[in-house]
Amino acid sequence: MTSAGSGLTLLQTCALSLLVFTGASQFALVGALAAGGNPFTAAAGAFFLGVRNAFYGLRLSQLLALPRAVRPLAAQWVIDETAAVALAQPTRRTVRIGFTVTGLSLYVLWNLTTLLGALGAEAIGDTDAWGLDAAGPAVFLALLAPMLKTSTERAVAGLAVVLGLGLLPVLPAGVPVLVAALAAPAVLWAEGRRRGGTARKEER
Repeated sequence: MTSAGSGLTLLQTCALSLLVFTGASQFALVGALAAGGNPFTAAAGAFFLGVRNAFYGLRLSQLLALPRAVRPLAAQWVIDETAAVALAQPTRRTVRIGFTVTGLSLYVLWNLTTLLGALGAEAIGDTDAWGLDAAGPAVFLALLAPMLKTSTERAVAGLAVVLGLGLLPVLPAGVPVLVAALAAPAVLWAEGRRRGGTARKEER
C-alpha cells in the first residue's frame, strides 16, 4: 500500500518487491520517491541499507557451499531472517534446509501480500487521505526497535535519526538517508577512541 500510495503502479510495486527482496531498502526507496526525491538518490539510499546482506552472504556462502550455478539465485534470499535461521543450524544439511524453507516461504508470502496491498490501495483510492503515507516509516521502526540491544546500536540509530530529520528541510529528498548512513562509522570511530583512551589510562 505504501508504494502504491507513493505513486508507483501495480506493476512497479510488484516488480520492486520481486527484485528488491529486503524490506528496509524497499521502504527507503519508496519513502524517498514519495517525498519527490531523485530516483537515483532513492536507489542509492536503498542500496546502502542493503549492503549488510553482502556480509551475510560471505558467511552463508561458506556454510551452504552451494554449486556455482545456484549461488546467484540463492543470493536473492540472503536477508536477516534467512541468515538468522541458517546460522542457528548445527549441520550443513540443516543449514541448507533452514535457508531454503525460510527464504521460499518469506519470498512467496512477501510478494503475495505486496500484490494484495497494492490491489487494496487501488481499491480505496487516495491513500494519503487514510494516513497510509505513515505506514512505511511506522513498520520500519517497529522492525528496527527490537534489534537495538546494545548502547552502540542505540547510539547509531539515534544519530541517524538526528541526521536524517535535521537535514530533511535543507537537502533534496533521499539525500538525508545517505548522510544518515554516516552515523555507523561516526559512532564506531567515537567508540574506538573512547576505548583507546580507557586502555591508555589503565596502562598508566
